Amino acid sequence: MELSMPHQIGTLSGTSITTEESSSSSTTTTASATVSATAMWKTPTSGLRCSGKKWGIEAITPPLVSPPLSPRRAAAAATFRPDLPVACQAFATAETENLEIEHGGMKGAQIKEKGVPVYVMMPLDSVTMGNTVNRKKAMNASMMALKSAGVEGVMLDVWWGLVERDEPGVYNWGGYTELLEMANKHGLKVQAVMSFHQCGGNVGDSCTIPLPKWVVDEMNQDPDLAYTDQWGRRNYEYVSLGCDTLPVLRGRTPVQCYLDFMRAFRDNFKHLLGHTIVEIQVGMGPAGELRYPSYPEQNGTWKFPGIGAFQCYDKYMLGNLKAAAEGAGKPEWGHTGPTDAGHYNSWPEDTQFFRKENGGWTSPYGEFFLNWYSQMLLDHGERILSSARSTFQGTAVKISVKIAGIHWHYGTRSHAPELTAGYYNTRFRDGYLPIARMLARHGAIFNFTCIEMRDHEQPQDALCAPQKLVKQVALATREAQVPLAGENALPRYDEYAYDQILSASSLNFDGNQDEREMCAFTYLRMNPNLFQPDNWRKFVAFVNKMKEGKGSNRCLEQVEREAEHFVHVTRPLVQEAAVALTQ
Repeated sequence: MELSMPHQIGTLSGTSITTEESSSSSTTTTASATVSATAMWKTPTSGLRCSGKKWGIEAITPPLVSPPLSPRRAAAAATFRPDLPVACQAFATAETENLEIEHGGMKGAQIKEKGVPVYVMMPLDSVTMGNTVNRKKAMNASMMALKSAGVEGVMLDVWWGLVERDEPGVYNWGGYTELLEMANKHGLKVQAVMSFHQCGGNVGDSCTIPLPKWVVDEMNQDPDLAYTDQWGRRNYEYVSLGCDTLPVLRGRTPVQCYLDFMRAFRDNFKHLLGHTIVEIQVGMGPAGELRYPSYPEQNGTWKFPGIGAFQCYDKYMLGNLKAAAEGAGKPEWGHTGPTDAGHYNSWPEDTQFFRKENGGWTSPYGEFFLNWYSQMLLDHGERILSSARSTFQGTAVKISVKIAGIHWHYGTRSHAPELTAGYYNTRFRDGYLPIARMLARHGAIFNFTCIEMRDHEQPQDALCAPQKLVKQVALATREAQVPLAGENALPRYDEYAYDQILSASSLNFDGNQDEREMCAFTYLRMNPNLFQPDNWRKFVAFVNKMKEGKGSNRCLEQVEREAEHFVHVTRPLVQEAAVALTQ
């Protein structure tokens, strides 16, 4: 679980540096730091042997030969930070393969770029409640460090609760304007998340950002606008999808509010769309994920690996359930959801509904309910994706949707935690293929979490299987022909996690050696720990190994050795970022 930033910084090795006091100088001297880390690395020792069994290779990498200095590199060397002269010289030593691929090969032929670009999530509180940039100096130094390491870009939460906080239709883009311009100056691309949910109450939430005040006021007057469980507990993380099409928010439907917000974002940042802002991830539920808030951590309601609880007991959801039951000729099924599905922290076999033998989930009623419950979630996704696609059509911006990696109790027959979250996935039914097909209809990217996890690292008694889950999702996206992107669910800085991400991103789950890879990977998250020397070295190597793609014959160990030189020459910059993030 991600902790608050002040507690994540450790002791930094090396000599500390004196940070500049002038914020203006820090922004003007860093704009040109847009070169790749691969050109900065020290030429590897001749004859370095790299065992490649895990990648299916066994090779000796010959010494690299540096080609002549290009005009672009020369310009970069001349304008890079004055306090890093060694880095300037190192950056000017070689033209990288990635750069050649980006601009086409010999005779101007355009070559398909391989590899998986890496983005880094920015802190959740990058913009303050006062609509200003939080830790401005840290943001600037961190972006510069990330760009120098070869990172493609950053992911930034654009909070509904900050931008449209006080009055409906009144948008304050405040700190977002400055942050996006900062990313543009550093040559970083941006995945902008339309965060229509509350921050606080989920894994990794290190701050609290509620929904807009006027939305909270409406929910207080009509508590059924909030998701509700069978015991009457309300969840205010996200407006219940049961009222998606009802004008319950000051005369607008929730979907209309989301549409108006996205249009305002498009109009305000149209000059950055397509080249700086390259992706819009549309929030569709708690934690920005397309799911129900079935496992809320707030107030200790749920603890891993509990099965969670169905969220269909507000009057709007129940009204829809009643209509669906009557349409199916079973009006008696429309009064309530399952009442024998246990509690948030139950295990499947503790319940009548989820147990493997004669569980209610296999009964005619259970199948009806689970079909209805999951279809409501798919319809919610359809409505918002239609709005997003119409809003950003013609802007060259990609649309993505985040799906939760609910891997616990995956080895059971019922997959109870996935069912309560709205994913009708069981041992006998693929619940991710319908989601993938829905995204494919709108040309959206399927963004999935828990990419870094291995089965054996998880509690075996809970039958966790994140690797098997990722494989199932990858095969579903291949069948639906929808791009797959990934994220790590928890902060990790070790080679085992990076190894697993590299393996999963290649999408070679069934021995199929086609060219398909993940279209992007977003790393969680920018914080002081990331910039500690050992973590930074591993991260830089990981980023460049991801960019090489699955056809590369270099192993991660060799790339890490090369990264050691990069870490040395960029130590002042990285220390500045680490220290600034704690202030």
